[in-house]
Amino acid sequence: MSEHEQGPRRRVELDPDTVERDLAKLVLTVVELLRQLMERQALRRVDTGELTEEQEERIGLTLMLLEDRMDVLREKFGLEPGDLNIDLGPLGPLLPTER
Repeated sequence: MSEHEQGPRRRVELDPDTVERDLAKLVLTVVELLRQLMERQALRRVDTGELTEEQEERIGLTLMLLEDRMDVLREKFGLEPGDLNIDLGPLGPLLPTER
């Protein structure tokens, strides 16, 4: 089959800045989802009393540091917290809305 019979070849034009930002958005979305899940699990464990005071402090500090790093990375790529909430169509947003 000749190129004419197949139709014109289409080339994907990718802007490196956009690709990097979109990839960062995807990775940060996954990290944010995991961060929120870890935070909820930690709160459940605190509520049930299964953690020592030292463990509670360490988990709290770790989650705060992770949130700070997320803020820095979002800023670096020009993203707002809401940009990480992927719309899943009929299922709604991926991440719960802010409290």
